[in-house]
Amino acid sequence: MYSKFLLVSILFLSVSSYARQGEDWVNLFNGHDLSGFRQLNGKAKFEFKNNELIGTTVSNEPNSFLATEKEYTDFIMELELWVDPAMNSGIQVRSQSRPDYMNGRVHGYQIEIDPSSRAWSGGIYDEARRGWLYPLELNPAGKSAFKNNQWNKYRIECIGNTIRTWINGIPTAHVVDAETARGFIAFQVHAIPKSEQPGRQIRWRNIRIMTVNLKPSPYDDIYVVNNIPNNISAQEKNEGYSLLWDGKTGKGWRGAGKTGFPEKGWEMKDGVLSVIKNSRGGDILTEKQFSAFELKFDFKLTEGSNSGVKYFVAENAGAALGLEYQILDDANHPDAKMGINGNRTLSSLYDLVPPQKILSSLVRKIGAWNQGIIRVYPDNRIEHWLNGYKVVEYKRGSPGFAELITKSKYKDLKGFGLADQGHILLQDHGDEVSFRSIKIREL
Repeated sequence: MYSKFLLVSILFLSVSSYARQGEDWVNLFNGHDLSGFRQLNGKAKFEFKNNELIGTTVSNEPNSFLATEKEYTDFIMELELWVDPAMNSGIQVRSQSRPDYMNGRVHGYQIEIDPSSRAWSGGIYDEARRGWLYPLELNPAGKSAFKNNQWNKYRIECIGNTIRTWINGIPTAHVVDAETARGFIAFQVHAIPKSEQPGRQIRWRNIRIMTVNLKPSPYDDIYVVNNIPNNISAQEKNEGYSLLWDGKTGKGWRGAGKTGFPEKGWEMKDGVLSVIKNSRGGDILTEKQFSAFELKFDFKLTEGSNSGVKYFVAENAGAALGLEYQILDDANHPDAKMGINGNRTLSSLYDLVPPQKILSSLVRKIGAWNQGIIRVYPDNRIEHWLNGYKVVEYKRGSPGFAELITKSKYKDLKGFGLADQGHILLQDHGDEVSFRSIKIREL
């Protein structure tokens, strides 16, 4: 009798929990018309028909948005969409339109709808503000989630400072960011030029939202873009990241060739570690040595500045030498024009490998924060990343790597760059350069 009662109780609780969760979902549209929404910026056509929101392109109009009159903070939203493969579109979340900002231009987080061969659907873009926060180059597996010429199911979670996206059950993006905590939701029809045929459509259906009893999805293993300074998010911690610089002190670091942290030349203030211009405190390096790892770091340049992040650093006869991720103001520092084919420019493997591609969107303005990644695999493959794009790839110890050494300033250094492990070093080149959010996980 007791076991039967227990079984019935468990079933009742399970059904009740499921019913409550079902009741928490609310349809974003009333099922009849566009009440509760307003159109912003462009004049593309929006209509609600046969339980679908339909957006249609119009020539020579700016991006058009159908926005909720209501603003949202934390929520989970699910929907299905079908898009003409020749279009581009997006879903705005926590977005705003204010007269004091670009005359009311819609700005904020956009979840990408990209049926092109680039395949960045599910990525996160900061519309009319900072640009790409999470290009799908950071998550190659996510590129296969979106399917052309069929309905795709999107899931968007905005909880606290975290925005996560899925397409057809596959995780596509994960951003931790504190720029905007509240705003409207909007559906975009992208602008098209006069030369492009108007009338292409995107259709959304089964659009529902939950704002109470929110429970984040379990952790996955995709890359996390964390824009909160010196912060390790829950998923980053789960993936094995830790702060290499604690954001406050010199703990774990020392001057190159020294036993302690430099007494001058470096400043730690408001969570930022900076080289003081012309103060010559000297390079700093980690007390610990590393072999296979992934290093994330934010850096900020001043005009004409030069610095670098070195790895596999060995200290020999007073010199601290290693492979270098170049940090440079290419436009204003003469080193950018030296070397061979740009192998001394921003994000290069200094004096050895130039960046594979540098798009204008990759290089942020002087004074803005950039995000770098150095990824060293156990098989000696190494990658440099800049603002979400892989720009350098090579394999140390390979015949090609050896040939590059013979043409570089390191040609007379036997075994350069081949140590099994080494320190990580931040360079003091006499110019003001700042660092923050220096994180590492060992692979």
